[in-house]
Amino acid sequence: MKLYHHPVSTTSRPVMLFAAEAGIPLEVQIIDLAAGEQYQPAFSAINPSHQVPVLEDGDFRLTESSAILKYLADKHGSSAYPSDARLRARVNERLDWFNTGFYRDFCYGLIYPQIFPTMRRADETVQAGTIAHGREKALGWLKVLDEHMIGPKQAFVCGDAISIADYLGSVMMLSGECVACNMKAFPNIARWMNNMKALKNWSKVNEVFYQYMVEPNKDKALTAL
Repeated sequence: MKLYHHPVSTTSRPVMLFAAEAGIPLEVQIIDLAAGEQYQPAFSAINPSHQVPVLEDGDFRLTESSAILKYLADKHGSSAYPSDARLRARVNERLDWFNTGFYRDFCYGLIYPQIFPTMRRADETVQAGTIAHGREKALGWLKVLDEHMIGPKQAFVCGDAISIADYLGSVMMLSGECVACNMKAFPNIARWMNNMKALKNWSKVNEVFYQYMVEPNKDKALTAL
């Protein structure tokens, strides 16, 4: 199997992390997003949406991080995507939750407009309004995640067993470190993230992200939580 990805991509790293933890061998090809390789004809033929990751398994091609996680977990019989109908439905619910409102407001509303020049609003008033709105909405989602999804007793977002929803959600959550988000108000999220960071492949998979996204922004006056 071959995975087209980028080591900084928020949607690529959950797949890389899960595959590494599950021992799933992948041939990997980096698509240089900064250079615009995703828009070149060669990659446009692979994914006309111009996004990573993309998985190729023989003549079968699959896009979208959540779908790839499900496919890999199913193909390899991983307990991170349980076969029981209700347990699986819960994992699907969490995946959808992270992939919709949370990702939109936390990453695209609060963080990305501050760290990616291409996502910064040209008008400073619009930029400030975008960040303020994103922060307000993100705080609401974080409260739900902290108090109602994880809570004071669970180790992971679907209970005490890790699931593919944890891989997706934790990498999205990690984006907050680019703007030095403080999780003191969300102790259950902080505990969950510590559980994820204890995975043996966490540091390796996220190494480039820390190097190019967290370190260059750590001394900037950015809006956090």
